[in-house]
Amino acid sequence: MIRRRIGWLAGAAAAVLVAAGGVTYAVAEDSGVGGTRLTVPGAESADAGFARDMAVHHQQAVEMSYIVRDRTTNADVRRLAYDIAQTQANQRGMLLGWLDLWGLPKVSAKPPMAWMGMGDMPERGDGSLMPGMATDTELRKLQSLSGKQAEIFYLQLMTDHHKGGIHMAEGCVARCTVDVEKRLAQGMVDAQQSELQVMAGMLKERGAKPRS
Repeated sequence: MIRRRIGWLAGAAAAVLVAAGGVTYAVAEDSGVGGTRLTVPGAESADAGFARDMAVHHQQAVEMSYIVRDRTTNADVRRLAYDIAQTQANQRGMLLGWLDLWGLPKVSAKPPMAWMGMGDMPERGDGSLMPGMATDTELRKLQSLSGKQAEIFYLQLMTDHHKGGIHMAEGCVARCTVDVEKRLAQGMVDAQQSELQVMAGMLKERGAKPRS
């Protein structure tokens, strides 16, 4: 059942990316690139803030997924990790590409999550910049584990990561002004909520559960 669900998620993720193939062109059109309309968001807008922060958030998910791929031989975990890595790497490319199209910087002097009104949140330290992100210590621990232990810790870390990512994507749905970016954010919410259910089932199979 888990394998069938992972296969469905992979197909759904592919469909989202195919549908998003026209997203960059739509953003270019909405931004007035080669056209007459000009609706480029500001450098400190929610649109730009989400693109910058989610690109960083996604990069860590890709990193964790490649770590566990090399730390286990379990086909289901490796398939899930591959799907997450490919989906989020592609989405990260789109987010950074939009910043280029808009002529906006990929870094900001303001702290992460400021676009969500969370710029004054307590410093989490140890490499954990945004909600759900693993710390440097946790990443080193994941690299030190193998087999079932690595699978469980990866699923727990990725569960936390998805919860933080969903929170951010919901923030874009509520605050972003570029329609195609809002639609991509909603797609992230839907896909990651489905993956949370799959990961909860995989943890249960291993006699474990999410950390929170």
